[in-house]
Amino acid sequence: MFSALDGKALRRALNQDQSIKYIVSAWAESNSLGLGQWQVADKSNEITALPALLRVLELRGCIVTVDAMGCQKKIAKEIKEADADYVLALKGNQATVHAEVKSFLDQTLLERQEPRLPGAKLSAAAATLAMAETVEKEHGRLEIRRYYQSADLAWFADLVKWEGLQSVGMVEAIREVGGQRTVERHYYLSSLPLDVQLFARAVRGHWGVENKLHWVLDVCFREDQSRARAGFAAENLATLRRLALNLLKQEKTKKRGIKGKMLNARWDHAYLLRLLGI
Repeated sequence: MFSALDGKALRRALNQDQSIKYIVSAWAESNSLGLGQWQVADKSNEITALPALLRVLELRGCIVTVDAMGCQKKIAKEIKEADADYVLALKGNQATVHAEVKSFLDQTLLERQEPRLPGAKLSAAAATLAMAETVEKEHGRLEIRRYYQSADLAWFADLVKWEGLQSVGMVEAIREVGGQRTVERHYYLSSLPLDVQLFARAVRGHWGVENKLHWVLDVCFREDQSRARAGFAAENLATLRRLALNLLKQEKTKKRGIKGKMLNARWDHAYLLRLLGI
C-alpha cells in the first residue's frame, strides 16, 4: 500500500494576529482513503507534526511518500522503525544532498545517452540505471514522465546517516502545451531496492494527496473559504471534512462524483443514513 503524507493550510481560519493553521494528512492512494491527520503546532512547521502522525499509523509493509519538507534523517528513521519503506522528495532544504544526488543522476543519465565508440563500455552506474516512461496526451497537452532509479550508492558520503537508504531516483517531466515545451527534474531518496516500476508508482501515488484529497476539500467542501476559527473549530471541522470525504468515497451505489453524492445526501434521508452506516 502507498501512503502519502502532506500538509494543507486552513487559509482563512485565523484572526488578524494569528498565523495560518496547517493540517498534515496521511492518504492511502491504493484505497483513496484518508488514514489520519495531525495539526501542526502554532509557531511550528510540518517537520514536527510528521513524526507524531507516523507514530499513530500502522505502516507495516507500506511505502510512505513525503514531499521535500519531510526529507529528514529523523523521518526516514521513523518510517523504517515502523517496518515501512520511504520515498522522500529532495529540494533545497537538503541542499548538499540534493546537489550530490542531482550531479550523480544527471551525469549517469548523460553517459547513457551520449554516443559511444564501438566497444566502449558504460560505467557500472550507467549500465545499471533503471528507467521507465509514461506518456499522457489529452486536450492538446502532452506529458511524458521518465523515471530513473539507481542502487549504486558507493559515492554517497552520508549513506549510513539515512536509515535503510537503498536507492536514489529522478523523475523527468516533459510537458508540451500550446507549442510550449517545459522540462523539470525532481530527485528522491528511497529505501526501495532497485525496482523502477515500483518507484514510479510510489511517486505517481504521492500526487493523489493533492488531486484526490486537498483539491477535493477546497472545491467540494470549500475548506479554504471556511472562516471558523474560534477555539478548536477549525481543527475539528477539518477532521469532520476528511471523515465525510472517506464516507463519500467508499459509498459505491451512486455513480456520481463527490459533489453529486453530497447533494443526494442533502435531499435523500435514506441515502444519508446509508452513508453513515445506519
